[in-house]
Amino acid sequence: MGKAQGRPKEADDLYDRIGLFLATQGLSAEPEHYRFAYAALADPESLVGQAVARLTLDGVRLTRQDIERLGGSVSTRQPPVRARAPGDDEAERLVAETAAQVDGFATMMQAIREETRDFGADLAQSAASIQRSQEQAGIERIARVASAMVARVRETESRLAQATRETEALRSKLAEARNAARHDALTGLPNRRAFEEAFAARDASDGPWCLAVIDVDRFKQVNDAHGHAVGDRVLSAIGKVLTEMCEGHLVVRHGGEEFAVLLRGVALAQAAEVLDAARGEIAGKRFRSRETGQPLGEVTFSAGVTAVRKSETAETAFARADRLLYAAKAAGRDRVSAG
Repeated sequence: MGKAQGRPKEADDLYDRIGLFLATQGLSAEPEHYRFAYAALADPESLVGQAVARLTLDGVRLTRQDIERLGGSVSTRQPPVRARAPGDDEAERLVAETAAQVDGFATMMQAIREETRDFGADLAQSAASIQRSQEQAGIERIARVASAMVARVRETESRLAQATRETEALRSKLAEARNAARHDALTGLPNRRAFEEAFAARDASDGPWCLAVIDVDRFKQVNDAHGHAVGDRVLSAIGKVLTEMCEGHLVVRHGGEEFAVLLRGVALAQAAEVLDAARGEIAGKRFRSRETGQPLGEVTFSAGVTAVRKSETAETAFARADRLLYAAKAAGRDRVSAG
């Protein structure tokens, strides 16, 4: 169907983006879905627009809970499910399977080397003894065969040693790959996957546990005014400050300009104090562009922090902390909201 005549180009562009958004998020052509998409895309600087952009970073789909928390509603016929980027789980499975196979091969190589450790030396000693006895009839031919066997054994031992070294190198590279899959390339911090695994593995006996969700205030303005390279350095600096100020706790880059902190062994009030100290540390810094020396202006963050309840899922705790984060944004930004 062609574009409506007389409709401004901006309207056509928004119409196309809404259609793409619905398709990407797996939302059917229901009026409530169109209303939510319009609210998210018509004004990207609005709280809803910024939240949707952050939550859908790297192709992640919104959950029903995400949409409802942001004032939308979802048709019961097609609830969306937040998912990792396509292929993540498959890639992780393949890496794990390959690592297991390499471990098995390395164990086998080590066992073979242990079993044959003295065989070459014993054979060489026997060959030398035969060589010394060449005056006996028929010994010369046996000596040549023994010498050839020794040479073959030495060559096999060399190849076995090389195979063992290559196997160990592959094991090391696979370990690095699995580690890289759980760390953010820009900041070096653990990433969303590492957070999910740590949350799932937490031990109630190490509690209480608290979760903080942090978002850099008006970060888009930094990128727009100074470029993404400067913005990347700001994110790296914030990640470093959070790591130092939240020492002993898990700090992750959750995506975009969003960080999360999983705090162990502290009550909610203490967790809020830790986050507020980090907020004050960052707000007090005076960031400048490395290239021009131009001040970036005040860089701040807002945060929501909540106590993690026993047996609740990461998604439930994160959604509650996220709501507190948006309360902090709505109250003027550069603050920590706890609850």
